[in-house]
Amino acid sequence: HVQLVESGGGSVQAGGSLTLSCTASGYPFKSNCAAWFRQVPGKEREGLASIFISGGGGTPFYGDSVKGRFTISQDNANNTLYLQMNSLRPEDTAMYYCAADGPRWSVINLWNADYEYKYWGQGTQVTVS
Repeated sequence: HVQLVESGGGSVQAGGSLTLSCTASGYPFKSNCAAWFRQVPGKEREGLASIFISGGGGTPFYGDSVKGRFTISQDNANNTLYLQMNSLRPEDTAMYYCAADGPRWSVINLWNADYEYKYWGQGTQVTVS
């Protein structure tokens, strides 16, 4: 049974920072893509950042809306995925989701396609005012 649990969301003022964590049980972050998405009610889920995990390391990918502000990383020892978010803006307000078992390298162009990810967390709310 695979479970992804996000934490670290909350309320922050514009310009502030938050770090989201996603701890996995029943699934090791060891291969393919793991990612962070967000969704605002009434809008499609947006792929923010993904990391292709291979050989203990990872290759990150970022969406234009967060490039230069957000950083994705993984801690293999603790089986945890992180999203460091800096310079937060009110438009970053959303429910943030962790996703795992995403695209292989051969289709890495689909890193931000939510249908490519098999496992999802329940989400953590981020509010920027």
